Amino acid sequence: MGNTTNKEIMLRRLQEILGADHVFPEEPMKKHITFRVGGPAEWFVQVDTVEQLGQVIALCKEQEEPYYIIGNGSDLLVSDAGVRGVIIHLSGEFLEISAKETVNLGVCDVCAGAGVMLAALSLRAGKKGFTGLEFANGIPGTVGGAVLMNAGAYGGEIKDTIVAADVMTKDGEIRHLEKEELKLSYRHSVMMESGDIVLRAYFKLTVRPKLQIFAVMESYKKARQEKQPLEYPSAGSTFKRPEGYFAGKLIQDSGLSGCKIGGAMVSTKHAGFVINADNATATDVYKLIQHIQATVKEKFQVELEPEVRFLGEF
Repeated sequence: MGNTTNKEIMLRRLQEILGADHVFPEEPMKKHITFRVGGPAEWFVQVDTVEQLGQVIALCKEQEEPYYIIGNGSDLLVSDAGVRGVIIHLSGEFLEISAKETVNLGVCDVCAGAGVMLAALSLRAGKKGFTGLEFANGIPGTVGGAVLMNAGAYGGEIKDTIVAADVMTKDGEIRHLEKEELKLSYRHSVMMESGDIVLRAYFKLTVRPKLQIFAVMESYKKARQEKQPLEYPSAGSTFKRPEGYFAGKLIQDSGLSGCKIGGAMVSTKHAGFVINADNATATDVYKLIQHIQATVKEKFQVELEPEVRFLGEF
């Protein structure tokens, strides 16, 4: 993970930019991803401002250190060996929400920082009587991650209410992208190709009686509790939905429900979830994902693409 001189340089420079209390060398990533597995990050840093973010990225480029942005870690699998480079966690101003209501039009323009929890944004909108984010109430990710992958559930998606986003390019330039420029589709956005970092997102919500909003949220909550293994660490749905199929049904029909490798298991409650059932390692999870892919391909000639992103060497 680099020689001592480089480590000393990185530590000093990161502390200069962020403060010593925001820089964590060799930080266990199992504390920061929802699978609760994985080795240490070479550097784990907390970034509070857009200016700091630009400075950290410039430093990483200068020192030829890879960097990654994480939110709640709900779509990540980090190698047991850990990950080289800088893991950037957005905090401070990235947790801000602002709203402008236009009462006579019955709309609310909302701006949410990339670090805001999506469920918290959904709940706040509902309490104000604005609809459009009910589907997001149980999604355990952040706004930034949700925009990056056009998160969705129960027939709703980010692209239904988002109107624009501010991003930072690899060169540190701040760009405002309108909805069309985001190129949102199923679990995809233009940022997946460009590597741009979502800084904040803008949504347009409309008025709806609060009782109706919370009735919908409650129905989704009950459906999740009944059908998803929420009592175990996981990354949510492990695979994207293949065109014309449902990943969970393909996995179940392949006889893989309850299949185990080490402490990782295919949930018996919902076969689309790989769970950390018993002190799994990242390697256990990774091998089980590979086994699922190979089995489904053999039985149904369908390629399952993971929704989970992999960091480090497997």
